[in-house]
Amino acid sequence: MKTVNRTFVKSLVQNVSTDTSEDLLFSLMPAQIPRQVMKGEDVPPDRVRLPKSFFRSLPGSRPMVPLAITVLDISLGNFFKGPRLLQEESGRVLNNHVVGLSVGQMSITGLSEPVEITFSHQRHHPNMTLTCVFWDMTQGDWDSQGCSTEQGAEKTLCHCDHLTFFALLLRPILDKPTVQLLTRISQAGCGVSMIFLIFAIIFYVVLRTSLQRFKSEDAPKIHLALSSSLFLLNLTFLVSVGSSPQGSSTSCWVCGAVFHYLLLCTFTWMGLEAFHLYLLSIRVLNTYFSHYFLKLSLAGWGLPALVVIGTGSANSYGVYTIRDQENRILLELCWFQKEPALYTTVHGYFLITFLFGAVVLALVAWRIFTLPSVTAGKQQGQNWKAVLTVLGLSSLVGVTWGLAILTPLGLSTIYIFALFNSLQGVFIFCWFFVLYFPRQSSTASSSGTARLDQVHSVSQE
Repeated sequence: MKTVNRTFVKSLVQNVSTDTSEDLLFSLMPAQIPRQVMKGEDVPPDRVRLPKSFFRSLPGSRPMVPLAITVLDISLGNFFKGPRLLQEESGRVLNNHVVGLSVGQMSITGLSEPVEITFSHQRHHPNMTLTCVFWDMTQGDWDSQGCSTEQGAEKTLCHCDHLTFFALLLRPILDKPTVQLLTRISQAGCGVSMIFLIFAIIFYVVLRTSLQRFKSEDAPKIHLALSSSLFLLNLTFLVSVGSSPQGSSTSCWVCGAVFHYLLLCTFTWMGLEAFHLYLLSIRVLNTYFSHYFLKLSLAGWGLPALVVIGTGSANSYGVYTIRDQENRILLELCWFQKEPALYTTVHGYFLITFLFGAVVLALVAWRIFTLPSVTAGKQQGQNWKAVLTVLGLSSLVGVTWGLAILTPLGLSTIYIFALFNSLQGVFIFCWFFVLYFPRQSSTASSSGTARLDQVHSVSQE
């Protein structure tokens, strides 16, 4: 057995029998030389487990093989940094620790049962992601092919099907370039949406003045309310992101409250769109309510106000900061300073409205696709019309916001959410325009939504 004990490297070379009857466990404590952990000993937090099948699968028929285990500290110099880490500064090797595994001069790849390396760590920031990687000698960079990552609260397990140098790469889900790009995408999308929302509002005003029956319909009024709240939300977002929150705490509190209120108004009106769609398409009968739109308006603008008043009384608004792994500020805006209030009044509120809208949309889609004209194919292109109808309705009930649920899957879903959600105003205008122009016939839906077998007016104020 040979060992190396230096400041930046701890190494163990030990002859191991290839006919071992049990898995072998070795400690990987950074300040100690790697050593084999015997039965009955406490399991160290940092360790490597070599399955017994690993030794039996080695080429040749040697009874003993030299197993080398190395723990490196790469905090000094640029070794094992890789071009991406050096140029982008968007990640780092956790604790600057690299683990090397080798058996003599053999090249070990494609193991049927992978080796298991356990890295212990503190709870990492939710904006960070941990990835098991190995050092690709040919590329001179870190790669994750052949390694799987199993994250825990205070430890991460790496399963790899080959031997080389391994590490746990800590990367921000949102680094500075990513935040800047997402901000630009959102700003551009919101700007375009605002233009189309203005067109939608003007279009509504023109139709209201030119068509007498248009004044009595409730669906266009609901579309207008949703368009108005979404327009104001986009405007507030552009102002909030484009300005610095370094002013007084009172002004930041007010900006956060206004942004929160308009966001909840948008969620509420999307929920009311779903409710109106439910009455028209699912319930159909006994859908008359006196002062229907007035009651919807009280809910659409009043309920969010009550939530904001309650949230503001708990002093939950303030400067919201997004930081990277080095605790550097990436973005600041006036929003929430208390996460429990954010989870309850934004995430929880949205989840309720989104689930309701999704259920209603699913029921409506089922009814549309089970219409006789669609199932029998009597009308050419009827299936495409049904699909476009569902897509149009999905923009009203806020399906694009539901993409936020997929953002933990990776950075690509964050980009998709930022792009499609910021363009919701464009989708609403397209639906509004296709619905009411150029055809205004008696056979068209008087409710302003997709016609199914039969559509009844909800109310006549």
